[in-house]
Formats: sequence, C-alpha cells, structure tokens
Amino acid sequence: MFLEITHAEYLGGYTLKVFFNNDQSRIFDFSDVIARYPVFAPLGEADRFKSFTVTDTLEWENGRIDIAPEYIYEHGQAA
Repeated sequence: MFLEITHAEYLGGYTLKVFFNNDQSRIFDFSDVIARYPVFAPLGEADRFKSFTVTDTLEWENGRIDIAPEYIYEHGQAA
C-alpha cells in the first residue's frame, strides 16, 4: 500500500497534525524544513503556510510546493 495523506489539521505556528491512509497520524513542525530547504521558504509567511491543501500529499500554491507523505511520516512525532 502506498502511504497517502488523508487530511491534516493546523495546530499553530508551522505545525500540522497529519493523518495517513494507514490509520496513523503524526505531528509535524515544518519550521526546520522551511529554514533548511529553499523550495519551502515561501511558506515562512504564515498565511501561505496555512493555505495548504490535501490531495494524497500536502500541497501549497496549487501543487507548486509539496512534500512527500513518507517524509512527514518518518520525521513526525506519533500522535
């Protein structure tokens, strides 16, 4: 089974609670990702960060920015 994001909830700051199709969830703080990887730098603006959408992953700006579900699953805190 491919790991997919089913939905996500904004928790504050740059943190989301992310739910997966394997009935697991993770708390993920994007602060480090935004600071470390230039592609995510635009998400440093809070309004942009909060405007995510869920397809089978998390996307911003109509898919211009996205992140692999596996990355969030592996690096997030179990919730």
